[in-house]
Amino acid sequence: MNSRSFFVYIMTSYNGNAMYIGFTNNLARRVVEHKSGMIDGFTKQYKIHKLVYFEQFEDARAAIEREKQLKRWSRAKKNWLVETLNPTWREILLSEIQFF
Repeated sequence: MNSRSFFVYIMTSYNGNAMYIGFTNNLARRVVEHKSGMIDGFTKQYKIHKLVYFEQFEDARAAIEREKQLKRWSRAKKNWLVETLNPTWREILLSEIQFF
């Protein structure tokens, strides 16, 4: 993983009822933190463990702006975004990701 990579990601609970949008500079670490319940609050309470979407950026400011944009979207529009690249909402495994 490039040390100058930044990520905006969407994770859900396994039943799909809860959704979380986040920003990180280390997607692998962050997904592990979510899955192990290390992050208190919303993600721990609603068992946000399933990575369903991410975008990679070389610029932190661009990634932060994208995160803010996505958080303003309606749930329907967020669902549409996930479904454009992941129509079945399957869990994206870290071993499948090719980072630039």
